[in-house]
Amino acid sequence: MTACADYAGAGAADDDGKEINVVINPERDEDGKLVPVEKTAEQWKEELSDFEYYVLREKGTERAFTGRYHDSKQDGVYVCAGCHVPLYDSKTKFDSGTGWPSYYEAIVPDHVGENEDLSHGMRRVEIVCARCDGHLGHVFPDGPKPTGMRHCVNGTSLRFIEREEFEKLTAKAEGATAGE
Repeated sequence: MTACADYAGAGAADDDGKEINVVINPERDEDGKLVPVEKTAEQWKEELSDFEYYVLREKGTERAFTGRYHDSKQDGVYVCAGCHVPLYDSKTKFDSGTGWPSYYEAIVPDHVGENEDLSHGMRRVEIVCARCDGHLGHVFPDGPKPTGMRHCVNGTSLRFIEREEFEKLTAKAEGATAGE
């Protein structure tokens, strides 16, 4: 069964006041897998800042304790800075002491993908946005209950939407889906 096409939340604003189209119901193929966003490097460079491009598309990282969300305690949802699909709920955010925003699970499990990362002479698990393949960070098995996992994410890879606004978008999307 194919889900409805992308629903973008009209007028959603991130914490910088920048309007973004939050994708509540990302398009899925007949097998239920997310349909990937495919853009050229030039298209990504037009849409992202230089640093966002470095982190999301070139697998860069921000320095510890310098990112926008490492110490944020706001209530809401973090979406991908590249394609605006929901990735993490602030309810799963915790202070890992690492200097990067950390979460013990994704808001929707298949919105975050994993890849083996053998860079820098070590073996790690990279996490990416499963929709646009944007680099998020890494996941480690030293997080809190209930999952025991720590998704260590570059704040540059995220945009924050306040809970009230996100819930309005979700209700609107559910209404649109029910009306099909």
